[in-house]
Formats: sequence, C-alpha cells, structure tokens
Amino acid sequence: MGKKAVLLLSGGLDSATVLAIAKSQGYDVYALSFKYGQRHAVELQAADRVAAKLDATEHKIAEIDLRLFGGSALTADIAIPKNRSNHDIGHGVPITYVPARNTIFLSFALAWAEVLGAYDIFIGVNAVDYSGYPDCRPEFIESFEKTANLATSYAIESGQKIQIHTPLINLSKSEIIKLGLQLGVDYSMTISCYDPSPQGQACGTCDSCILRAKGFAEHAIIES
Repeated sequence: MGKKAVLLLSGGLDSATVLAIAKSQGYDVYALSFKYGQRHAVELQAADRVAAKLDATEHKIAEIDLRLFGGSALTADIAIPKNRSNHDIGHGVPITYVPARNTIFLSFALAWAEVLGAYDIFIGVNAVDYSGYPDCRPEFIESFEKTANLATSYAIESGQKIQIHTPLINLSKSEIIKLGLQLGVDYSMTISCYDPSPQGQACGTCDSCILRAKGFAEHAIIES
C-alpha cells in the first residue's frame, strides 16, 4: 500500500493528468468530485471513467448546491461566454468563475483526508493557461495549506504537515498534455467543456474548450 492522498477530480483534462501523476508517485488515490448544481454535470460521468481507468482506490461524489447562491454562468441562468480571443480569456475574472469554489472543494477534501489520515491533497489548478480564476493562484494554495495545518486535529496532534500538491500550477496546457500522454492518460474519456450538449458533446467555443484545443494544437506542433 502506498501513501493515501485525496484528489479533486472534475473529469477534465487537468484533473485526469493529476490523478495519473499521483498514481505514478505511488499514492493510493481517493478521488473526490462534486455535484454542485453545475450546468456541465456531465463531467461527473467523465470523472467516473477517469477514476476507474486510472485505478483510484475510491471515488466519492459530494452533493452541494451552489445554485443556491448563483453568481456564476456555471451555477445560474447566465450565458456562457463563447468565441473569446486568447487575450480576453487571459485577462480579468470571467463570469464562469464560481465564487469560493476551490475553497469549498478543498475544505471537503481536507475533511475526508483527516478521516483517512491522509496528509497529501492533490488539485489540478493552473496559473499559466487559465481563465483568470483567483483560486487557481499559488498564493491561494499556500494560504489554504497553512489553514489546513492550523485547522485539523490530526495535523496538530501528529506534527506531520499536510501538503496541497499542485503539479500543474506552472505548466502550459501543451506541457500538461505531453506529461499526461507520457503517463498513459486517454484524454478521450475526459471533458473540459462549460456548456456541453445533453448528450455530453463539447461546444468547442467556450473558454475551456478553446484552451483545451489550443493545448492540443501546440502539443502537435512541438511534437511534429
């Protein structure tokens, strides 16, 4: 048995890559996904596929209702931005930002980690090819890690440090894809779209689809 780790799994490209990374490092991975009222809940089917294919030890889906608050195109009846330029995607906080989402998700992951006695939490945040989300920044992760070590009895009593692992934080999408392919990730089982069809087909024009396509295009150019 390896060390236990809790991993936030959305079913998208980034989190699938992080699961492969954690497994390659010898962790027994406990994957945690969320049904939070998101319009792209089809991602949970992808998360199931990824967890099974990449041999997660266990996969839980927590149900919370962030539509109660709204404030995001993902959790309210607000249009998803489409066909934005790379410049626009890289500047400002878009309406697809879900207020406090990573803070909430990491708190749930921390609770499960404490029950499991796991001192490692993995999350696929990225600060290079990302959509301006404040909770994807290294400063946020460092702050949450400090909070985790102050807030949990198992950290205080054991004297062992809880670590929040962000192996993709400084990688471009093409670099993430290259790493994932080296680790055997089948990206066809993932979905990154914010506005998929009821059948689970990606729209191809939201910010997330554009960043994904850009990453694959750049990877193809580099590898050719």
